[in-house]
Amino acid sequence: MTIGEGPAGRSTSARSRQESASDRLARLLTMVPWLLNRPGIAIEDAAAQLQVSPEQVESDLELLFLCGMPGGMPDDLIEADWHDGRIYLGNADTIARPLRLGREEALALIVALRTLAQIPGLAERDALDRTLAKLEEAASMDAAASVDAARHRIRVQIGAEEQQDTMDRLREALARRRRVHVRYLVAARDESTERDVDPMRLTSVDGRWYLEGWCHRSEAVRLFRVDRVESVEILDVDGTPPVQAQGRDLGSGAFQAGANDVVVTMELSPSAAWVAEWCPHVGHVVHDQGSTLLVPTSDMGWLRRLVWQLGGQAQVTAPQWVADQVLAGAEEALAGYREQIDIH
Repeated sequence: MTIGEGPAGRSTSARSRQESASDRLARLLTMVPWLLNRPGIAIEDAAAQLQVSPEQVESDLELLFLCGMPGGMPDDLIEADWHDGRIYLGNADTIARPLRLGREEALALIVALRTLAQIPGLAERDALDRTLAKLEEAASMDAAASVDAARHRIRVQIGAEEQQDTMDRLREALARRRRVHVRYLVAARDESTERDVDPMRLTSVDGRWYLEGWCHRSEAVRLFRVDRVESVEILDVDGTPPVQAQGRDLGSGAFQAGANDVVVTMELSPSAAWVAEWCPHVGHVVHDQGSTLLVPTSDMGWLRRLVWQLGGQAQVTAPQWVADQVLAGAEEALAGYREQIDIH
């Protein structure tokens, strides 16, 4: 979804996305009752309906085969059979019905949809209005009163209150073609920066809102996560981007490696799985011992600090010179620590 995309913008194509643990859990909880009501469905048909690959469906079934009620015995686990190319589930009566929204969940979804409805030129507006009407009817509430009251206590990513003012200001700047002065948090350095930006568009990628614009500090097109914009000031200056400002193709996701970046391979233990959801990366493979993460960076100081902070939960395996730097720094710190113990 994009706001204010000009001639330089490009359409978003279908793509395979890095999946978080929470996304997979949500699919599995929906998948079980869906499959129970379709015994014998072909793996290929299930994959098409669930919008994942057949290999992903088999991976999900292998995981479901190990799931059951807490504290249960082996015969309490979900029964899954798919080896003949057709899927049969059993022993899953406790979650045989589709999940139902609670009142707070329904309110959160309504707040998010109402926020989307405020976007000018939104495609599929009729579908959004119909969905919103059905939710309000199902929740059995006065939409205006209940949703307005809920705004102050429900946090949803797209409509979080602290982002709403930022989004409104950026929309205004786009509509008026005005430059903005933003204070932006660079998470990798834990540093707030000041910069002037000519807005090009607001776009949603993988569930997060981004401002794309010409950054006068970098003299290049940059992508800014809206939830990391700490303040926005609309300047009384023309905000038309220069002719060399070209919108980025976000078909492969918001993060794109730079020309000077080195792709570092990190092995993460299961306890460090959260790093894959926090750290920009170009590859992520989950395996029995944890996961392998491919992190492109030109800031080796930041990468070394990250691995040191993770302790034994992470290990750099390639390139070897980066692994040597990480090891040398850890040994130097350990030697200094030992000296302090000897002194005291």
